[in-house]
Amino acid sequence: MESETFPDELVDALVGVQRRLRRRLRRQIAPQLRGAEVELLRLVVDRPGVGISDAAKDLHLAGNSVSTLVNQLSRQGYLVRETDPADRRAARLMPTPAADARLAEWRKRRGELVRDGLSGLDEADREALRAAVPALRRLAENLYEEAEES
Repeated sequence: MESETFPDELVDALVGVQRRLRRRLRRQIAPQLRGAEVELLRLVVDRPGVGISDAAKDLHLAGNSVSTLVNQLSRQGYLVRETDPADRRAARLMPTPAADARLAEWRKRRGELVRDGLSGLDEADREALRAAVPALRRLAENLYEEAEES
């Protein structure tokens, strides 16, 4: 039986890792992007042509919030809106070469930071983290499914 504090301890640990990575990456990569901007950029690079409403759904944001982010990222040269040929009223989001380069650099540096952090752990801790990855993915899926159902 797991302790009552385990969920809080798990979330605190995950948030702590994410926060420290985000802070270190912000210092290394300029111009700085907010978390929601990075998430939208990642989504568009991974799924070129995604629509604003689909992006909003995937990111769990309001459509007008995503539109604001699109405007900001477009002004910075990271996104281009194209008219959806199937529905001329809708836009499809496409990454620019600058977006591809920015995200590639971000992923490279993030990988380096995590590898450096992992190198400071003993083999048992690294193996425990490696073994936890599938369970963490299933947890994320469960949380996503529960959010979709409510």
